[in-house]
Amino acid sequence: MSTNLLPLLAAADLNRISLASWDWIVIALFFVAMIWICWDVSRKKKETSGDYFLSGRTATWIAIGASIFASNIGSEHLIGLAGTGASAGMAQAHWEIQGWMILILGWVFVPFYERSMVYTMPEFLEKRYNKESRGILTWLSLASYVLTKVSVTVLAGGLALNTLLGINFWVAALALVIITAIYTVIGGMESVLKTSVLQTPILLVGSLVILWLGLRELGGWNAMMDICSAQPVNDLGDSMTDLMRSGKDPEFPWYGALFGSAIIGFWYWCTDQFIVQRVLSGKDQKEARRGTIFGAYLKLLPVFLFLIPGMIAFALTKTPDSQIGQTLAAALGVNADGTVSNPDIAFPMLVNTLLPVGLKGVVICGILAALMSSLASLYNSSAMLYTIDIYKRKHPETEEKKLVLVGRIATVVVVVLGVLWIFVIQRMGKSLYNYIQSVQSLLAPAIAAVFLLGISWKKTSPKAGMWTLIVGLVLGFTRLITMIINPEAHNVFTFIFNELNVYAFCVWMFLFCIVFAIVITLCTPKPADTQVQGLCFGTATPEQKAATRASWNKWDIVHTCIILAFTVAFYIYFW
Repeated sequence: MSTNLLPLLAAADLNRISLASWDWIVIALFFVAMIWICWDVSRKKKETSGDYFLSGRTATWIAIGASIFASNIGSEHLIGLAGTGASAGMAQAHWEIQGWMILILGWVFVPFYERSMVYTMPEFLEKRYNKESRGILTWLSLASYVLTKVSVTVLAGGLALNTLLGINFWVAALALVIITAIYTVIGGMESVLKTSVLQTPILLVGSLVILWLGLRELGGWNAMMDICSAQPVNDLGDSMTDLMRSGKDPEFPWYGALFGSAIIGFWYWCTDQFIVQRVLSGKDQKEARRGTIFGAYLKLLPVFLFLIPGMIAFALTKTPDSQIGQTLAAALGVNADGTVSNPDIAFPMLVNTLLPVGLKGVVICGILAALMSSLASLYNSSAMLYTIDIYKRKHPETEEKKLVLVGRIATVVVVVLGVLWIFVIQRMGKSLYNYIQSVQSLLAPAIAAVFLLGISWKKTSPKAGMWTLIVGLVLGFTRLITMIINPEAHNVFTFIFNELNVYAFCVWMFLFCIVFAIVITLCTPKPADTQVQGLCFGTATPEQKAATRASWNKWDIVHTCIILAFTVAFYIYFW
């Protein structure tokens, strides 16, 4: 994104949306449906923290899959991913198409998580490693919510509503925070799951409308591909339509983008509380696994629903005979060389310029759904992390009702810190989506390494898990601080922690963490067999194996193969 919000907000003023009565009726119906769901949920008593945070572990596959998708697709996609499409093209698609890793969550991790009967991912690490590992992951997860999820969702949401409705940026941002907090606090995880079932189809319909109308205005898919393939993105022969760029590309070298996105995907989809909490709420392994398969199907869509519209917006700026193209060119700030100054305004501007009366209301509801679902999931996950993994550990005798209250207070603190972090994001000079992936590239390697070794190698020692997290935390935050300061000196330190491509840094850091954990394991006591029972490969009892085998059938395999085949076809087409 630009280094200051003012250019974006000024661009938004170029074509403020004008809603007709039908649009307001659609928006009103959306909120009526939301209110009814929240009222229905509020009538059911939440007697325990399990009821509040995991919906009593009764969720079905439809609710799980819809919640995974709705929680993941936030304003950073509508604003940030579309913005990346408008400025960089297809290169950022790696991070979306790696959503197939949700299948690893369902097929590999679900049995281990269910057997452990944990509420949180840090709690799982305590069972597998030690209490120190639990504490480190708890604080690291909360930090990631502040650095990426809260700050970016609030920032992008305020920008979207400012662009679409003319609401003051900070008024819009804080209103989203407060409104979403109300229904999340009332119903907990059940509110998140049930509102996601409403929000997901609205989000899909609204975004599909933008895609269809954008391609129609431009002249079809081939027209977009022709224009974007003619736009260079570096001096190495790569264009906006290239998924795999040269290894020397400063932003998206092919090895960093391909393997870095895989590491981030593994961490996010298989080990992050924000996503895994939806699976933990499933009534059994069968519902949880099918929920991940459904979620993986839905996750195939964001490239086409958000990134491609960004590319369409750019392509329209290259059609001088189009009034819409001229308006978009002025709003996005397209320069003579084809670079874009204000890419994060692409999606809201498509809503402003393309949609007729009535449909604008539908798309705005989709945007509101994305904003609210992500924030609601974030509230519930952050509250659960602090309540279960920090407060309850220190006060094990605390009553269940007080635990819920403590979680609500913790949520407020996380949100306030996230809002304050917005001012730091502006210094980093990246598009919103690129910023998210950059920060996650620093947080993911150590966590991914610890979980991967934890379930695949039963000898991985408790000290190895703990020290790998500590070293990863130090390395990641050193890089983050150096990126913010951006020192002018050039030496080995600044090359590694500032100049080296952040995605390449992610790959090397992951490999380092794997090797480091193996070395520490060889030098420290191994865990007892009773400690790892059922928590990693080769330790399940015959009864546990039978329960897992009974939870899937041939259709689960068929759908999994379809998703994997589509992923391979996507890479072949855009290679």
